[in-house]
Amino acid sequence: MKTLRPLFGLLLSVLLLPAVQAQVVTSQPSPFRDTDQVTLTFDATQGSAGLASYTGDVYIWTGVITNLSTSDTDWKHVIGTNFNSPIAAEKMTSLGNHKYSITFTPRTYYPGLAGSSEVVRKLAMVFRGATGTPEGKGIGGTNILVDVAQDAFNLRFTNPSGTPPFFFPLNTATNVTVATSVAATITLFLNGVQITQQASTTSLTAPVTITQAGNNTLRATATDGTTTASTDITVQSRPAVTVAPLPANAKLDGVTYLNGGTSVIISLTAPKKQFVYLLGDFNDWQPVAAGFMKRTTATSPSSLTDPAAATDATTGRWWVQIDGLTPGREYGYQFLVDGNIRTADPYAEKILDPNNDQYIPEATYPAAQRQYPTGKTTGIVAVLQTNQTPYVFQTTNFQRPARTNLVIYELLVRDFVAKHDYQTLTDTLKYLQRLGVNAIELMPVNEFDGNESWGYNPDFYFTPDKYYGTRENFKKFIDACHSKGIAVIIDMVLNHSTGQSPMVQLYADGSGYAPNADNPWFNIAAPHPYSVFNDLNHESPYTRYFSKRVMEYWLKEYHLDGYRFDLAGGFSQVQKTVDNYDSQYDGTRVNIWKDYYNTMVAADATMYPILELFSGTQESRELTDFGLMLWGNMNSAYTQASMGYATNPSWDLSYGYYVNRGLSKPNVITYMESHDEERMAFKNKAYGNTGPNGYNVKDLATSMARNELAASIFFTQPGPKIIWQFGEVGYDYSINTCSDGVEVKNDCRVAAKPIRWDYYQNPSRRHLYDVYRSLIALKQQRVFAAPASYTQNLAGAVKTLSLTGTGTDASVVSVGNFDVTSQTATITFPQIGTWYNYLTGSPLTVTSTGMTMTFQPGEYAVYTSKKIAKPTGTLLATRAEQQAAVLHLTAAPNPTASSATLRYQLPATAAVSVSVTNLLGATVRTVSSSGRQGAGVHELTLPVAELANGVYLVRLLADGQQQTTRLVVQH
Repeated sequence: MKTLRPLFGLLLSVLLLPAVQAQVVTSQPSPFRDTDQVTLTFDATQGSAGLASYTGDVYIWTGVITNLSTSDTDWKHVIGTNFNSPIAAEKMTSLGNHKYSITFTPRTYYPGLAGSSEVVRKLAMVFRGATGTPEGKGIGGTNILVDVAQDAFNLRFTNPSGTPPFFFPLNTATNVTVATSVAATITLFLNGVQITQQASTTSLTAPVTITQAGNNTLRATATDGTTTASTDITVQSRPAVTVAPLPANAKLDGVTYLNGGTSVIISLTAPKKQFVYLLGDFNDWQPVAAGFMKRTTATSPSSLTDPAAATDATTGRWWVQIDGLTPGREYGYQFLVDGNIRTADPYAEKILDPNNDQYIPEATYPAAQRQYPTGKTTGIVAVLQTNQTPYVFQTTNFQRPARTNLVIYELLVRDFVAKHDYQTLTDTLKYLQRLGVNAIELMPVNEFDGNESWGYNPDFYFTPDKYYGTRENFKKFIDACHSKGIAVIIDMVLNHSTGQSPMVQLYADGSGYAPNADNPWFNIAAPHPYSVFNDLNHESPYTRYFSKRVMEYWLKEYHLDGYRFDLAGGFSQVQKTVDNYDSQYDGTRVNIWKDYYNTMVAADATMYPILELFSGTQESRELTDFGLMLWGNMNSAYTQASMGYATNPSWDLSYGYYVNRGLSKPNVITYMESHDEERMAFKNKAYGNTGPNGYNVKDLATSMARNELAASIFFTQPGPKIIWQFGEVGYDYSINTCSDGVEVKNDCRVAAKPIRWDYYQNPSRRHLYDVYRSLIALKQQRVFAAPASYTQNLAGAVKTLSLTGTGTDASVVSVGNFDVTSQTATITFPQIGTWYNYLTGSPLTVTSTGMTMTFQPGEYAVYTSKKIAKPTGTLLATRAEQQAAVLHLTAAPNPTASSATLRYQLPATAAVSVSVTNLLGATVRTVSSSGRQGAGVHELTLPVAELANGVYLVRLLADGQQQTTRLVVQH
């Protein structure tokens, strides 16, 4: 995810949470009983807003929560039988303005309820399109619940409220509130004894003191003189909190394993809470005395920045030791906080998700390892396991590539391999190793809401998302990468979290999915304009402490090599606008990132700390001088240049060089494409420029050659680089394309994309791959890390750069014509003598350090002062005669089905002949000109209709001079 000016890519604009969350579903009448006819109105712009832009028919998927339901996820009497095939009874009526309604009587609408004695407590629902997608849910992708009144008064307890059990302290007055929807005489009883009564009211509040240990019954009645209703709740007494220091051998947060795996200490930070129970498989999910957590002694909240002193009650640290565990067994657990908040451990290394785990394939994550304690609890469950067998990394001598040599391959597992798992990804490493990249950057892999996602909606930070596979398989993937000399970087999202985060749920507002004012970690509102979900406050010691533990964990536990931090510009409480989010110097943000960097370096001194931050020169220089790395977006300039347009926005590529950004160290990682940017090949295909003689950037072969042209400058400019997945084969689906290949503006931005491994078999795309491969290999030459001198001229049509080697190092000159017409330019070489076209091996005699050369549209070359071998096994030409730049041979159209027009330039009168050979070297066609041709530009028609599909080499001979070009035949 990015935050560029003026165009920024929000993760999912439909998921942005408003300051005040409106209701997703309203009812008329309100309240209603199950025997009343009710109209439900669904606002598609609220909640998850998955149907906000949907224009088709909308259907409800609904059931009821009754007295027989074990939880709010245990639906009964569901209307439909197939989520993906709605029926007429589920169809909503469109009201316009993204609102839809449906009218029914619950007792007769839901099958099997009529005549039943079941008590209907809630209606449960989600909404979907005509084929089951898209979906409209509550905030955070939750089910939508609508209360059903149980009597004519809608008599209910509003305090305590929520899901029982309810806990009252012994011998302490606790306010209880009862409410009705119509005025009545309300009476409150405790264990059958009247406490208070009030006439003609809709609300009664009174203090209640529990003196009896164990369960107690509160009863409320309402009467209007004719009709009487009653309702009961059970309240449980709780003991006084014990204050005791956290044992010295325990972790400050999360699970500490003890006594050979038979005991654990579990710790939770939860300031300002009154009491906490630990529930789990070890106590049958019951709030028992053995799970009642102790609180540590009080000092100062600032001690959170010092782990050695961070055991205090002011910060709200709770802990308990659980004994009698079976070594090696997995146990699910949750915290029950203040009797009404059930949440998982934010430090959990594995979780169970009742809503999404069931849709993960068995081959990706075995079902036996994700069994949810159905009927025992609700919500996400944390998992601990004693005596785990640690993964033993096989690669122990991995040396990370120098920053200056980094070529990072960014990928989204979901859209890279069809099985979207680590095992399959591991099986593809030979492809990436052959390409030559030395680092892989994975889009977020820690737990995120749902399954299919870009991953920028995180909820848990210490566990890989099961949608991609097991923890062990992730470690195996990293191990395999290291064995092949490839570093692994993950995208880490510490700017925000979704409402499923325990740290949000512990201090949530009325919606349950957004933070309240007491939240120690989160802002109520982000101080910058680009945040999504719930914004983390990185000036809070709580957030700072948590973030540091996350940063340390993955480096140590998974042997990761670094992070790319999403929305790094948001790590400050300094108020920002769209205009100054990145550009305005923020010293607080600088200090925060320096602090985090020091933590990471202490954990792993050579890790890669990459920030998605597009700050101004002062801030960028201060950060990069300190050792941090920045993303460098060059997409606009490179796509403009690749399309062949010199107009706005500029095609100037100069900013790809860190010195031109005012920086002193090469710590900016530039990219032509990333997950957040439009694809170069798509823009070529959709908007490419045209020139004379049939030159058309929109043509496939020309488009791929233009991407080669861009790569010739991109990879030879000093500094680390990023490639977006399949860019090496010219991936040409728009960022707004859905998995079926249909482009739907914005709606498909983060949707699954077509996976096109077959592109590698296309001759033009394979040639692009081999150019990438060759240039990536060249980039490992020492001259790119430390040139004796570097010059570039990247603003005009003919772009050139020059690196001078030190001592025996080769020097490099790259040049390319980005126009759609031929151009003549003076190319500066560091020295005269014999140079070599690196990609073809042909020599070039440089007689002057300023050589005037003519380049055809899209023509490029990378010259080296020494002959450097390319990687073996490429389709690139290797014979010297295949590129004699003086002839400027081109073929169009290319690919062709019938004939191609050869265009070439003779420096002097010559007899011309042309031969066509296949890739095995066999001559399949010869053509000769009639007589001698004079100096200048000429054209010759080459018929190829009878040739088979494939790649051919066309060689032009002119009195001892020769040049070869590729021609693709496609019928």
